[in-house]
Amino acid sequence: MKPNQGGGLVPSTVVRVAKVLNLIGRACIAAGVLILLFVAYQLWGTGIREAQAQNRLERQFKSQLSSTTTTTSSSSSTPSTNSDVISSGTLPPVTAPGTTPALAAGDPVGHIEIPKIGLDAIVVEGVGDDDLKSGPGHYPSTPLPGQKGNAAIAGHRTTYGAPFSSIDELEAGDPIKLTTVQGTFTYEVMRQDDGSGHVIVNPDQTEVLDEVPGKNTLTLTACHPKYSASERIIVFAELKGEPQPAPQRPADATTSAPPIANESLSGKKAPRLPAIAFGLLCAAIWVGAWQLSLRWKKWPAYAVGLPFFLVALFYFFENFSRLLPSNY
Repeated sequence: MKPNQGGGLVPSTVVRVAKVLNLIGRACIAAGVLILLFVAYQLWGTGIREAQAQNRLERQFKSQLSSTTTTTSSSSSTPSTNSDVISSGTLPPVTAPGTTPALAAGDPVGHIEIPKIGLDAIVVEGVGDDDLKSGPGHYPSTPLPGQKGNAAIAGHRTTYGAPFSSIDELEAGDPIKLTTVQGTFTYEVMRQDDGSGHVIVNPDQTEVLDEVPGKNTLTLTACHPKYSASERIIVFAELKGEPQPAPQRPADATTSAPPIANESLSGKKAPRLPAIAFGLLCAAIWVGAWQLSLRWKKWPAYAVGLPFFLVALFYFFENFSRLLPSNY
């Protein structure tokens, strides 16, 4: 028993309950802070990573354009300079090389521009989590933009630069320009039955990636509604002009692209182990700082542990976010 202010005694049970409630309150505050930090990471931290990746991809893609132009001009009666191609960011339609290697996941595929929504980005090969962190991703099992068939591209709407944030604003007739090593191609958004420029489907409705008979199309996919992954928003666009032939691949070339039947509109799922490992590391650093505070000074101990905790927390957030739907 302990004395209270009125001279009486406070039962030890009440003291224990007060301590438990105090710990619960602190835990709730800590959880709230972590949630706010994760939201900040999702909205701004991922954008920093995407911007860094886009700068690297842009340099790689310009190098591809320059190399292709050099090869094409050497056999053309009207040569064009590399500087013109790099400065304009476009390439006149050319005959595809006889043989080209298969694209690897994360390689730059082309440059997409949608003036209506202010999109200007490099498209990468693949729709896995690591691929979509760098920018819009091309479904490997579909043709490349500008080729015959239905080329499909996925993108984020709320994280990693949110390249497809406003594709719901696209209307019939809006232009979409795509530049690849085969040239610059213009697509126009197709009108849907309700008069809009998009449709809403379930994540498992992969038939939207199928070829449209008699048409050469582009399909854009993203999660819907924003901050949710319960559905997918789809924008269809039709190629204006003739498609370019698909380059032949070496006979011994292999590709990791799954068939459309086994490909969802959510990309590949990431492993859980890295997120768990960094989560445990964060907890270990925090406990270590707490133990140090008991043996030393409170705030200096936490100040020493804070930098290590924030670094581990960043990598925890990065790996945890990969467990979310990849088109989020």
